[in-house]
Amino acid sequence: MADGIFSLFPHENFFDLSIYQYGYCNCEPGHMFGPAKRKHFLFHYILSGKGILMSADDSGNYTTYHLGGGQGFLLWPGQTNTYFSDNNEPWEYAWIEFDGLKAKELVMQSGLMFSNPVYTSGNVEEQNKMREELMYIITHADRQPLELIGHFYLFISALVSSSSKSVQSSQGSLRDFYVREATAYIEQNYQHEITIREIAAFCNLNRSYLSKIFRIVLETTPQAFLISYRMKQACELLKTNERAIGEISNLVGYPNQLNFSRAFKREIGKSPRQWQKENAVRAAE
Repeated sequence: MADGIFSLFPHENFFDLSIYQYGYCNCEPGHMFGPAKRKHFLFHYILSGKGILMSADDSGNYTTYHLGGGQGFLLWPGQTNTYFSDNNEPWEYAWIEFDGLKAKELVMQSGLMFSNPVYTSGNVEEQNKMREELMYIITHADRQPLELIGHFYLFISALVSSSSKSVQSSQGSLRDFYVREATAYIEQNYQHEITIREIAAFCNLNRSYLSKIFRIVLETTPQAFLISYRMKQACELLKTNERAIGEISNLVGYPNQLNFSRAFKREIGKSPRQWQKENAVRAAE
C-alpha cells in the first residue's frame, strides 16, 4: 500500500444502518487481500486503475471479475473473497464496511448480490453523488457520528439510484423480491427441518410480514408453500426411485414417516404408497 486512510466508527448507537469502518487505498502493484471472510457488508469503489476480484459461492467455487475505474464491488458477510491490484495499473479505491437491520434490504435494492457483486453505473449524476458522499465520510472522520450517518444514508441512496442493476423501490417490486428470496431459500433447504421463522430471518423480515406478502403475491402462506413444494419433490422421488417411503420422508424434510404420510395425503389426496402404486402402473403403460 503506497498510502491510505483508515478509520473506525462508533456504531453502537445505530441499529437500522451503521458504519463499522472506512478508508482509502492507493495500492501498490499486486497488492492483495484474502482469501478472507467478512462479518459485515464491505463496498469498494474503484477511483482509478485496475484489479481482480475472486468471489466464492456456497460450494467454494470461485468467479473471477476484472475491474477498473468507475466500477465497484460488494463483499457479502460470510463470503470468501480475494482481491488484488493490477501489476501495471494498480487500483486506487475507497471502501466502507457497514451493516444493520436494514442493510440487506437496501443492498438488495442496488442489485448487488452474493453471486453478482460488481457495481457498474447506470446513472452518471447519481454515481458522482455516491462517490462524493463516500469520500466525504472518509475525509471527515473527525465529524460527529450522526453527521456521518446522514452522509452514509445519502451514499446508500446514490448507490441504489446509480447502480445499473438497481431494483425498483416500489412496494410491489420489493414484495416480489422478498417472496423470490424466500421461495429460493425453501427450494434450497426444503430437505431440512426449516421453520417459517428461519425463512423470515434469512430474508431479514419478521414472520408476520413474510406471511402477509406471501398472501399478496402468491395467494398462499409460507407454510403452505413449503408443504406443497416438499410434496412435489416427494412425488418425483416416488415416481422415479425405488426408495422406501421412510427414506423419501427424510429426503423431503420429514424425519417422522407418519407425519409425512399424513401431510402427503392432505396435500395430494392419497397415501404415498397408493400414489406410488398408481403412478407406477401409468408409467408401465
